[in-house]
Parts: sequence; C-alpha cells; structure tokens
Amino acid sequence: MPNIGPAELIVILLVALVVFGPRKLPELGKSLGAGLREFRKSTQSLKDELDVGLNDKGAQAAPIQTIHASVPAQAVSAQPVSAAAVTPQAQAAAPAADVLAEPVTAAPVTEAVNLDKEKETVQG
Repeated sequence: MPNIGPAELIVILLVALVVFGPRKLPELGKSLGAGLREFRKSTQSLKDELDVGLNDKGAQAAPIQTIHASVPAQAVSAQPVSAAAVTPQAQAAAPAADVLAEPVTAAPVTEAVNLDKEKETVQG
C-alpha cells in the first residue's frame, strides 16, 4: 500500500468509526486480528508441509545405477535359416497377418440417412 499515507489512514479510521460506532470498533478489530492470525498460521503450516515434502523427495532421489550386461561373442551364433525350416503353420498365418494389417474404417453416418429413417418412422 505505498499510495496510502497517514492522512488517508486517518480518513479511513474516521469513516469506520462513524459507520460502526465506538462500541463495535474494538470488537471488529479483535475479529480482524484473529482472522489474520489464523490465516498466517495456515499459510505457515502449509509452507512447512511443502518444504518437508520437497526435502523428502530430494533424499529419495538417489543416483540411479545403470548396469550394462555384456553378451559374450560365443553365445551368439549366426546360423542361416533355410526355406525348409518354415513350418506350414507359419505360412498359413501369413495371409491372416496381411488381412489384419489392413486398417478398418467405418462408413461415415450422414444426416441424410438419419432424416430418411425419421421420415419412415413418422409415415409408418
């Protein structure tokens, strides 16, 4: 509130005194102070809770170890696969794979089709 000076504060207090009266003004101040205290407590507890949560996550985020497994060259053998090694089941499955590879598309439904159906139900 950089634009509110002492003169403006006095005017605001005088207006509050006239509006609320001298008996209600202390009660209003007490309730305003209690509300501000409760707000500060809530924001401070929320801030502390977030700080604790962030610190816990930082402790759990330990460096991840990566393990690289090496495959011995003897274990890998390059044996050519002959055409006779293909079983009839694999050949029978090949045409089915071609059919499944084609995308399935649905015919678009237009309003004209829906209107024709409505006319039939109204007339029938």
